[in-house]
Amino acid sequence: MLKNSSILITGGTGSFGHTFVPMTLAKYNPRRLVIYSRDEMKQWEMAKRYGNDERVRFFIGDVRDKDRLARALNGIDYVVHAAATKIVPTAEYNPFECVKTNINGAMNLIDACIDCGVKRVVALSTDKASSPSNLYGATKLTSDKLFIAGNSYAGKGDTRFAVVRYGNVMGSRGSIIPLFLSLADKGVLPITDDRMTRFMITLEQGVELVWHAFDDMVGGEIYVKKIPSMRVADVARAVAPEARHEIIGIRPGEKLHEQMISPEDALHTYSYAGHYKILPAIHNWSKDPERINDGELVPADFSYCSDNNREWMTVEMLQQWIAANREKIGSI
Repeated sequence: MLKNSSILITGGTGSFGHTFVPMTLAKYNPRRLVIYSRDEMKQWEMAKRYGNDERVRFFIGDVRDKDRLARALNGIDYVVHAAATKIVPTAEYNPFECVKTNINGAMNLIDACIDCGVKRVVALSTDKASSPSNLYGATKLTSDKLFIAGNSYAGKGDTRFAVVRYGNVMGSRGSIIPLFLSLADKGVLPITDDRMTRFMITLEQGVELVWHAFDDMVGGEIYVKKIPSMRVADVARAVAPEARHEIIGIRPGEKLHEQMISPEDALHTYSYAGHYKILPAIHNWSKDPERINDGELVPADFSYCSDNNREWMTVEMLQQWIAANREKIGSI
C-alpha cells in the first residue's frame, strides 16, 4: 500500500519519527516521505542522517496552522499524526498550550486532510486517553474521538482515519529507562510508587502497528497492540541491580497503572492474534462485518491494564533488550 506513495508525518522529528522514517524507507520505498514539524534545529540534525536521499523532505510547520498544513499536504497520500504536547506535568501546568496542539491541531489536520484528498490517516494515541485522569489524557481522548468522527465528517470523500494506541515506549527520549541509566552510578534511583506498572513496547513495534493500521483500517478503528507489562521497580532493578530505591510519590496527573482499553470500550472491542481493535460506537460501525473481520468480541467486563495483563517482562528480558539497544536508548 505504501509503496511508491507520498507520506507525511507530523511531529516527525520525535522518537517515533526517527524510527518510522528509516523503517518505512527500507520496507516500502515511498516516492516521498515528508517530515513536518516546528523545530528547525531538530529537522537540521535529522536531515544530516539522510544526506542526498531525494525521497526524504523536510517541511517547517505547526499543526496549529491550518493553512500551513494544507500547503504541506499537497499531493500527499498517507499521513501519520505523531505531533503532540505529551509530558503529563507540563500539560497540567500549561493546559491551554496542550489543548491548542492536541485538540485544535487534530481538528486542523482532519480538515486539511479531507480538503487535500489524503487517502488514509493514522493518529498516534496513548494509554492516557483511556479513562483519562490528567489533562494530557483528556486532550488525547478528545483527539481520538475527533479522528473517529472524521470518517463521517469526510462525507462522500475518500479520506479515512484510524488511531493506534500504546503505552510506555522503551528507551525513548525522556522515558524511564534512559532516566534510570543516567542515574545508575548514583546508587539511588527515584521510584514514584513501588506498586506502579507500565506497558512495554519498542518503537519498532509501534511502527509495525501503524503499518498494520494502514493496511487493515476501514475507518474509525483504534488499534491496541498486545504487549507485556513490567513493574517500574523491576525496571530499576534491571538497570541498576544494586541501587537503592527512593520512593518520591506520584507526579501531578500521573496514573499508578496504565490502561489502554476500559470496561466501557469492551462492548466494542475485538481480539486478534497480536492486537485488539476498538470499533466505533457511532453509526453502528462496531457491528460492521468488514471492520470486525475475524476478530473475537472480548468479555463484557474486559479491561486491558498494565496491572491485569497476562504477559509480563522479566528483569532478565529487559536486561537483554538494554544490552542489545544501549547505543540508541535515549538518543531519539
